[in-house]
Amino acid sequence: MASDKIKKFNSIPFSVLDLSPINEGSNAGESFKNSANLAQHVEKLGFNRYWLAEHHNMPGIGSSATSVLIGHIAGATKRIRVGSGGIMLPNHAPLVIAEQFGTLESIYPGRIDLGLGRAPGSDQATAYALRRTLQSSGDDFPEQLAELQAYFEPNSSARVRAFPGEGLDIPIWLLGSSGFSAQLAAQKGLPFSFASHFAPAYTLPAMQLYHQNFKPSKYLKEPYAMLGINVIAAETDEKAQWLATSQQLQFLGITTGMPSQLKPPVDNMDEIWSSHQRASIEKTLDPRTTIVGSPETVKRKLESFIQETKTNELIINSQIFNQEDRLRSYEIIAEMMD
Repeated sequence: MASDKIKKFNSIPFSVLDLSPINEGSNAGESFKNSANLAQHVEKLGFNRYWLAEHHNMPGIGSSATSVLIGHIAGATKRIRVGSGGIMLPNHAPLVIAEQFGTLESIYPGRIDLGLGRAPGSDQATAYALRRTLQSSGDDFPEQLAELQAYFEPNSSARVRAFPGEGLDIPIWLLGSSGFSAQLAAQKGLPFSFASHFAPAYTLPAMQLYHQNFKPSKYLKEPYAMLGINVIAAETDEKAQWLATSQQLQFLGITTGMPSQLKPPVDNMDEIWSSHQRASIEKTLDPRTTIVGSPETVKRKLESFIQETKTNELIINSQIFNQEDRLRSYEIIAEMMD
């Protein structure tokens, strides 16, 4: 039984979610160099895909122009799939996204994923700055999705067509942190990725909704789910916990309305956050989906998470200040894939 468990664990593809963090005292240019370096590193280690996330008005996140950065990463690598985790569709005209990803797929054929979310990835003021209107609140996401999908279909009679884009086979994923996208992905027969790394409490309900309501389509015969988790791995539990304080500081800045660049680790978070803030952040960074520790600790918790969720794939975010520590964390994870 133990050998079967290990075989199942090792058969699941592992992927990377990158927010292209901008470190305190650094800049976006260095962030993009680090992301390209990490992408090359994990490609050699055998990771399946490398996704970048759209966020705005966040001084510590460099991946706001997501499509542009996808091109940068795809150009720096050779085989790994590169995509969006995700593009926040309500922020964009579907035609623009079809043309952008049609361009990416044309340059890097067979390597581009289009992951879509319906949240703004920002506050209301930033959403207005992006859209010039707040009429699109995400409620019309199914209509936007249908319009986007139509641009990729061969359709010579349509009045508006996407060039490049039309006729290209670009996998579309739906992303979510609640049940809405889980149900929509199931109805459309699309692959689904859930943000367990910041919405841990809804992980199992969303997976249940997706599997129970899934309808086979030309895209998928069976449901395929990928779960996002945070992993910070180091040689010892103590070092990993120290490295993880950078992510805790990042969430503290967000919850207090003072987002900042990614800060270096600190020795004692209790000198910085209140007990209430600590409880709130630890609820978001649940130990089941924010896995911090030595190789033994990480392996045990990953095995438990995979068994519990029956996920098809994991996409791993590692908000670590020092680039060498970040590279090493993914090396430790890769050793579990062998």
